[in-house]
Amino acid sequence: MQLSEITFETGRPVDGYGPNFFRVAGEVFEGKLAILPGSCGPWAGFDDPSPFVDAAKDLDVVFVGTGAQIAHIPPNFRATLEGAGIGVEIMNSPTACRTYNILLSEGRRIGLALIPV
Repeated sequence: MQLSEITFETGRPVDGYGPNFFRVAGEVFEGKLAILPGSCGPWAGFDDPSPFVDAAKDLDVVFVGTGAQIAHIPPNFRATLEGAGIGVEIMNSPTACRTYNILLSEGRRIGLALIPV
């Protein structure tokens, strides 16, 4: 039985989240998380834009989930990603996860930087 009308041809959708964790394609990750085309794993946070810059050729935009509430991100993090040709969209983490899943189902070139709720 299919519970969702959304199908994912590529990528790993976010299945759930909670206090200090995210579940991505059935796998649970604790703490901050970077989801990129072809990879998913722990992320050091705003001081480390390298996972996204290294994947710049495969990304058009990175959604940044700032936790339970929307918050400002460090200007240098945004500038580094934009300097690599990557768009940056900031929202709270639940909204970032939902938006990511929808665009992933459309086959878009997206990444996700997540701070837990």
